[in-house]
Amino acid sequence: MARILFALMWMMATASVQAQTLLVLGDSLSAGYQMPADQSWPALLGQQWQEAGGQHRLINASISGETTQGALTRLPVLLEEHKPDWLLIELGGNDGLRGFPPALTRQNLAKMLTMAEQKGIRTILTQIQLPPNYGARYLRQFEQIFPELAAEQARPLLPFFLDDIVTRPELMLNDGIHPKAEAQPLIRDKVARFVEPLLSQ
Repeated sequence: MARILFALMWMMATASVQAQTLLVLGDSLSAGYQMPADQSWPALLGQQWQEAGGQHRLINASISGETTQGALTRLPVLLEEHKPDWLLIELGGNDGLRGFPPALTRQNLAKMLTMAEQKGIRTILTQIQLPPNYGARYLRQFEQIFPELAAEQARPLLPFFLDDIVTRPELMLNDGIHPKAEAQPLIRDKVARFVEPLLSQ
């Protein structure tokens, strides 16, 4: 009995040491656009972690319409308030939709990565893609931001999580940009497969 009790205590202590807090900083793709917040993929992932024993915790600080500049302004307070172990950045889409210079988007993302690093917070960058009607040159410059920045700063790059969802009209709203509630579990599972091994390192 004593040996079993010791083993259980050791497992609990180990789980506690490994527990990670992930802060998601995104826009409408992560905020649950036109749906209750608890149906968004971050909420579903956080709930899944809690149901699995609460090893990890997810905080969703995403806001619909958010730009990299707006997030950069909010980030210091968020990091101080939540003190996450990991920061997942899903931003840039609204910069692109508004035609912001890709160099500005890149600069803002780099500042956020550096800010987190200086506080000992590990980061994950998310690849963002734009609709094809923005012109080949702009699309190329914009979409290159993410792999180049991830490579330069040695950060994991989460592939665009709508890449095989946007082609399925039944999973997308009429605007062709935002996923429906039915797509959120699929996104949750994609993100989980990428993120969970990182959090367990």
